[in-house]
Amino acid sequence: MEEGSCISFPVLGEPAPDFEAETTHGPLKLSDLKGKWVVLFSHPADFTPVCTTEFLAFAGIHDELKALNVQLVGLSVDSVSAHLAWVHAIREKMGVQVPFPVIADLNMKVAKKYGMIQPGQSTTAAVRCVFFIDDKGIMRAMIYYPLQNGRFMPEIIRLVKALQTTDKYKVSTPANWQPGDNVVVPAPKTAAEMEKRPTEGYECRDWYLCFKKI
Repeated sequence: MEEGSCISFPVLGEPAPDFEAETTHGPLKLSDLKGKWVVLFSHPADFTPVCTTEFLAFAGIHDELKALNVQLVGLSVDSVSAHLAWVHAIREKMGVQVPFPVIADLNMKVAKKYGMIQPGQSTTAAVRCVFFIDDKGIMRAMIYYPLQNGRFMPEIIRLVKALQTTDKYKVSTPANWQPGDNVVVPAPKTAAEMEKRPTEGYECRDWYLCFKKI
């Protein structure tokens, strides 16, 4: 990495960087998707082995994400023509329709806004990022993977459900949480709240660590 250069990253809890780009489904502007959650993911290149397995997998979870009010959007530093040819090949050779738009980012404008270009991996290919943007356009979570390792789709679904559960019930989710598991209630903030906690009907391990079902 050149001295004095830096990588720009989104910030959790702040608006996701807006962009307008060409996709396999036509022009797309991120801010036009407000009202939906967005899972934006990047991949290194079209017509590559791991990326192809991921597109098959992302196509497999598309309908479940849609039912959660999530728009799935892909991106790589390739042209629309390359994307269309690859998507066509996936349908023809593997029998899978890719139902989500794929951004063409040849000038790396979006990739650079989102820190997708990691010089330690490549200066021309986006690493495997996943960005979780809520229905108000706020960046809620980010996951970065190297070029060589594909993503685990159940974790993407799980994290969307965890974020939506947090918003709906004003709770947190513990380690290894799965939908249907108990959630964590906020810790007491005062001595009076701490004294009251044992009477509130929660399952408590200590005064600050209590669980409940939702």
